[in-house]
Amino acid sequence: MTTRAMSPVLLIGGSGHVGARAARALRRLHPDLPIAIAGRDARRAAAVAAEVGGPTTATTADVGRDDLGLERGAAFSAVVTLVKDEASNAVKRAQADGVPHIAFSDFVTEIGPLVAHHVARPTRAPILVLGHTLGGAATLAALHLAQDLRSVDAIAIGCVVDADDRGGPASQADFERNEQIGQAALVLQDGKWTWARGDAATRRFADAEGVERVGHALPLMDVVSLAAATDARSIRVDMAARDVATRGAGHATDLVVEVSGRRHDGSAARLRYDIVDADSYARLSAYGAAIATERLLGLEGGPPVGPGLYHPESLIDPARAVARLEELGARVRRTRS
Repeated sequence: MTTRAMSPVLLIGGSGHVGARAARALRRLHPDLPIAIAGRDARRAAAVAAEVGGPTTATTADVGRDDLGLERGAAFSAVVTLVKDEASNAVKRAQADGVPHIAFSDFVTEIGPLVAHHVARPTRAPILVLGHTLGGAATLAALHLAQDLRSVDAIAIGCVVDADDRGGPASQADFERNEQIGQAALVLQDGKWTWARGDAATRRFADAEGVERVGHALPLMDVVSLAAATDARSIRVDMAARDVATRGAGHATDLVVEVSGRRHDGSAARLRYDIVDADSYARLSAYGAAIATERLLGLEGGPPVGPGLYHPESLIDPARAVARLEELGARVRRTRS
């Protein structure tokens, strides 16, 4: 597919912490791809568009409005929603236009409206549910490890961020929404789904430098994706905070993915990825969003995706995703025991 003839990819929330980084990642991967940076603040959107360069424009958008606040007649090749779409206006727009839609900010308990819109109009547009750890990076890395095993027993994902790394306003709103509704975290434990609270919602794991961290389980989409894709009986996602005083200069994000099971010869194995990025967690999330966007549009990894309801692992080759993360600048280390 030639990107020059395409309508722009609409990044709603494109001037935010994740959105601006996603735009930069897309521009790096596809220099000719038209991108529209959309947000409530026109001046900020214009500044990001100028910084991203290439065929990048800026527009105002508001997911609270039925028409998203967009100019009448504006056409887009995809709608990437990097903020919470509380009124489902973004997915309605994508379905009306018949273009791919990415829903980035839904916890595992919040996907009902998105699923209902797909059920009501299953042939209108491809919808990618991407409320996964770091834009699907963890799920795809876990599945890449699982390819080396005959069977998978357990998958544990840990994300370590700086204690003061709360992301931008959209990320802060996600955390606050989770706290306000008092969500427990959905985990798979010994083959049974359970809502983890209290002590059951904490887990100790070693970060990329071998330092033990105390993580707290989050209600992210990885658990259901990985349960459907593997025969694992235990799956969970935890986030831990790193003391700012110990990090040195700048931000850093560690993604730890551990998969245990049986090799093809029957021996026990524990495989691990440490994926590290020298930035806030917004950048690894943005990489995930960029990888998903290019796949939906058929720019990398296969033809354009047809109508349907998808998780990242149903569209994106895990090995290609890990390679893309490295290409974008993340440090990837694999260990096994």
